[in-house]
Amino acid sequence: MSQMTRREAMALLMAAPAAAYAMNDDSTGWIELFDGKTLNGWKASEHQGTFSVVDGKIHVHGERSHLFYVGPAHNHDFKNFDFSAEVMTRPAANSGIYFHTAYQQVGWPSAGFEVQVNNTAGGADGYVERKKTASLYSVRNVYKQFVPDNEWFTIHIQVRGKEAKIHLNDMLVVDYVEPEHPYRSDLAFGRVLNHGTFAIQGHDPGSESFFRNIRVRPLPDNLTQTSTYHPVVDENFKEIIDYGTEDIPVVDYHVHLKGGLTIDQALENSRRLGIFYGVAINCGLGFPVHDDASVKQYLESMKGQPCFVALQAEGREWMTLTSPESVAKFDYCFTDAMTFRDDNGKRMRIWIPEEVGVIQDKQAFMDMLVRRIEGVMKEPIDIYANATYIPDQLQPEYDVLWTPERMKRVIDAAIENDVAIEINNRYKIPSPQFIKAAKAAGAKFSFGTNNAGAELGRLEYPFQMVKECGLKWQNIFVPKPAGQKPIQVKKWKMSV
Repeated sequence: MSQMTRREAMALLMAAPAAAYAMNDDSTGWIELFDGKTLNGWKASEHQGTFSVVDGKIHVHGERSHLFYVGPAHNHDFKNFDFSAEVMTRPAANSGIYFHTAYQQVGWPSAGFEVQVNNTAGGADGYVERKKTASLYSVRNVYKQFVPDNEWFTIHIQVRGKEAKIHLNDMLVVDYVEPEHPYRSDLAFGRVLNHGTFAIQGHDPGSESFFRNIRVRPLPDNLTQTSTYHPVVDENFKEIIDYGTEDIPVVDYHVHLKGGLTIDQALENSRRLGIFYGVAINCGLGFPVHDDASVKQYLESMKGQPCFVALQAEGREWMTLTSPESVAKFDYCFTDAMTFRDDNGKRMRIWIPEEVGVIQDKQAFMDMLVRRIEGVMKEPIDIYANATYIPDQLQPEYDVLWTPERMKRVIDAAIENDVAIEINNRYKIPSPQFIKAAKAAGAKFSFGTNNAGAELGRLEYPFQMVKECGLKWQNIFVPKPAGQKPIQVKKWKMSV
């Protein structure tokens, strides 16, 4: 380990010993920043009454204000450190923990990063904050709620050089490596790894949260990142931060563990890129999930993973294999119209040319496919995936066969049944013409890779469509909460 400075050594010696939550360090030396009785060592901005001490906790409730640590520990200036705080939120609470920041009398702190504290906060016009607890706000966002309101949870923040890690309880949710030339979507906010103090956010009068056991372990200034990853600031890197800032959920809802790809590898990729993942298991005849017992086994294997857990329904028989109660345990459910029976009862998978056979009448086939899609939309699903896919032999005539009338029927079915339409990175569908028409009609969209092997994309085509079609956060799908999922509110009816 690198040599500590004299100031750092003295700070560690003066600290009361505590169990360390370490990242490649075995030493102790934690310093309590909150004495459990007073706000000594802390200074509130614009509305001081937002913060008080109640039963050994910092109570946050009131007008916008930020409580900055200004105490003697490390002269309230930290570069590399381990930080830990226990937090509890009330419903609709919106708060945060800042690091590498500086005292500011008015407004949102412009220096440093905010670690989001927000499980269920909403807003006007049905808006629900998409950046959830443990997000590195607008830089690496978490889009799934992992902890409930009214219960204590722990946020750990760890900084080593140009790397910042965030654990929610014991789950690693963010591992951000800052590039050599950091990109900031909003130049009004610093959001660069530097040095500074900590702050607790009081967001608004409708928000109530509590903090306790706030402590830090200062580390030598010359520590470097543990990751060997060095990001390149290309257009895609910038788009991920831009769209996250604009509250467009940067989520790949269609990821499969294929081609030897493990869940650990997928999540490492997710954290490195800043694209949140929805990992899907296939349910259908001959697939890994085919009954309630296999659903239970799979969900047990995915406990504690920082991602959405999804069900991809295969074929039209999937609803005969699992119960609604089992399907409702997934974060969302999606399917496509790539497996169905034709008008003669022949079951086909339309991505396999041998099963499709010769298409004698292209127009009749397309009319049948649209009817099948309309039937699929009535199934209790959240997302219609692989939208507008047609067999290989028809691909050269895609733009001709997908007439405005056929597109309208699919779009109308999606809106009528409250089903989001996937913008697919693998097949680069639907077309911009389809997406613009669907947007104008009020449809919702999701992003999905649908990887065939271990290689995962970076949502290049969905991002292209966001720009080309002018999509905003209002146009993008987010999973529904328990009790409101399609599987819980739609009729359980199998299509053909």
